[in-house]
Amino acid sequence: MLVACLVVAGALRATLPATEFTLAWSHSVEHSRWVEHYAVEGDRIRLVSAHVEGSGAGMEAGDGARFDGDGWTWDAKAAPMASVALTLSPYTSDYTLCAGGRCAGLYEWTHERRGDTAVVVVRPCPG
Repeated sequence: MLVACLVVAGALRATLPATEFTLAWSHSVEHSRWVEHYAVEGDRIRLVSAHVEGSGAGMEAGDGARFDGDGWTWDAKAAPMASVALTLSPYTSDYTLCAGGRCAGLYEWTHERRGDTAVVVVRPCPG
C-alpha cells in the first residue's frame, strides 16, 4: 500500500500514517483560511476537495462551489498528480497538515528549523 511521504532536498523527512491527508493554511495576502483534502491513489496524489473562506487575490472557488455559511467548498476536478510541492517560508504562516488523526505544522512534520525556507514535496511512497 502506498501512503504519502514528505521529502525535503531529496531526503525523506516523514511518512504520513494514512492514505488521505488535509492541508490548511492562511492566504498570505487575504489572510483567509484555505483547506485542501488529498488522497493517495496508486502512484498519484489526487486533490479531492477544497474549501476557502472568501475570494480575492487568486482565491477563486472552483467549479460547482457551494457556500456553506463559512465559505466555499467544492469537489476538485484536477487530474491526479505525481507530487505536490509546498514552500515553507519565513514570510508566510506555516501549513497545518493532518493525517491519521494527527495535525501538526509542516515545519514540525519535516523537522525543518522554523523560519528556514524549504520546498517540501509530498509524494506517494511505500507505507
